[in-house]
Amino acid sequence: MSGQQRRPVVVLYERIADAIHDGTYPPGSTLPSEPKLATELGVSRPALREALLLLQEDGLLTVRRGVGRTVNDRPPRRGFELLRPLEELLSPAAPLRVRALLRALEEPTDFTTQHLLAPAGCELHFWESVLVGDGTPAALSHEWAAPEPVLEAARPAFAAALRTALSEPPASMLAVLSRHSRGLPLTAHSSVSATLLGRRRGEQLGRPADTPAVLITQVVRVGETPVLAAKHMLPTGAPALPVTHSF
Repeated sequence: MSGQQRRPVVVLYERIADAIHDGTYPPGSTLPSEPKLATELGVSRPALREALLLLQEDGLLTVRRGVGRTVNDRPPRRGFELLRPLEELLSPAAPLRVRALLRALEEPTDFTTQHLLAPAGCELHFWESVLVGDGTPAALSHEWAAPEPVLEAARPAFAAALRTALSEPPASMLAVLSRHSRGLPLTAHSSVSATLLGRRRGEQLGRPADTPAVLITQVVRVGETPVLAAKHMLPTGAPALPVTHSF
């Protein structure tokens, strides 16, 4: 997944969203005109216009006649406001069923080394799951937990739950973490990009390899400690993911 490139408009969207959230364009401010902003960002006006439309749809910008594009007073936070398992977000009325494909221990990858600060030679819990609704696969999830000593220090109940997970009904790793963190703070940072399923993931989801999909990368922290990292693949036709109440 790391080798797949994101569309330029997605990268541009994220650049502007980051500028909004870091205060470069504060709430209530007006963005520069399209020609000026395109020059500042070094991009074409068609690409900029597409990114601005996406930002408007996602609630970060509002177009005001005679004024231009202004930053909303309360734009959705990057990383999402509400931390909830994907199976609940995609189907709030009746959570999707989690079908466990793999529950294993594995050595760190480049992804988990970067996001979970996992040292070489350690073992991480890895869960691969398909989320199913109405008998149809809706999403594919890969989730990794931080090394055991980190979990024991940050959330010992979560560490214990992972060790006994095979004896429990299938659930996502985030659902297990949330269950053992009630009343305790969890934060997350997530990013979204466009991609294609590819052959293996297409087979797991019952879709052609060239099916467009949304790839969500997520890191969950207890305080400043990353305890869970995940990649979620949502193919075209999956239930819509809420923008301002995401995971």
